[in-house]
Amino acid sequence: MKQAFPFAAIVGQDEMKQALLLVSVDRNIGGVMVFGDRGTGKSTAVRSLASLLPTMRVVSGCLYNCDPDAPASACSVSCVARSQNEAREIAVPVVDLPLGATEDRVVGALDLERALTRGEKGFEPGLLARAHRGFLYIDEVNLLEDHLVDLLLDVAASGENIVEREGLSVRHPARFVLIGSGNPEEGELRPQLLDRFGLSVEVRTPSDIQDRIEILRRCDSFERDPNAFTTNWRPANQAVSDFIAAARARLPSVVVEDDALALISRLCMATGADGLRGELTLLRASRAAAALAAAPAVEAAHIRQVAPMALRHRLRRNPLDDSGAGARIQRAVDEVFGA
Repeated sequence: MKQAFPFAAIVGQDEMKQALLLVSVDRNIGGVMVFGDRGTGKSTAVRSLASLLPTMRVVSGCLYNCDPDAPASACSVSCVARSQNEAREIAVPVVDLPLGATEDRVVGALDLERALTRGEKGFEPGLLARAHRGFLYIDEVNLLEDHLVDLLLDVAASGENIVEREGLSVRHPARFVLIGSGNPEEGELRPQLLDRFGLSVEVRTPSDIQDRIEILRRCDSFERDPNAFTTNWRPANQAVSDFIAAARARLPSVVVEDDALALISRLCMATGADGLRGELTLLRASRAAAALAAAPAVEAAHIRQVAPMALRHRLRRNPLDDSGAGARIQRAVDEVFGA
């Protein structure tokens, strides 16, 4: 398996890294959509997540990464009996969904080897099964085929993958954090799928000469000797991992006062964000930001920090306002919080 570039060694792209940290702390935020130029480290940052995330407990032998503490009915295929003795620790999965993937590879299909050799009908789990309780990453998601987009929308809404074909009827949990990346110049993302991403961030080619030099230096070092480079950055990467674990532990105790809820609602009204999903996302992201900052309660600064990420992809198009989403959100933030 190809070694991932250390997350801590990524230069710049602070908003993208912050968004990935937020969804690592609270998966209920709903995933991240990363728009930006080619070659700006989008895929590198996402694939480096695997080395950061604390391990998770699963039922030993389960094909779907089921939680030993979850109800036994959560998995209808392989987890009939559960006990603490059956649990084991595994790395949180970060699964790539390639653009050319077939529907069978994504949702799962009949196990042909088992059918041909033993005459039995068996199910071969797909990428959605592997991604359960982890992350599903789609590079160039705006180029994904429509039938796969429809499939992902159904699974994202229900949290379950249902496969009925060739005489098989299989239902298994498929709850994952969806992360997508793409270049907006190559095509727009369908609004229904874009709405499923909790946060949306934009990355640009660095304009600071010192940042570009440092990026070249680190990329060259990694390509020449990945093991030495990774070893050198392991302490810094472990510090980020500990940072995430500590924030996860603090998250349940973070208080959201009525004043903070009022600010969140007023900000969403000021931006004209569609529906209430933006408010819920802004609430969860603000709470995760407070947990990362070791703050006991959500404050205005946390809401301001995450507002662009939570709302920029939820604004209605205004033909009379040709300013970008970021500028519109900033005006609303200044209006609600004061310039």
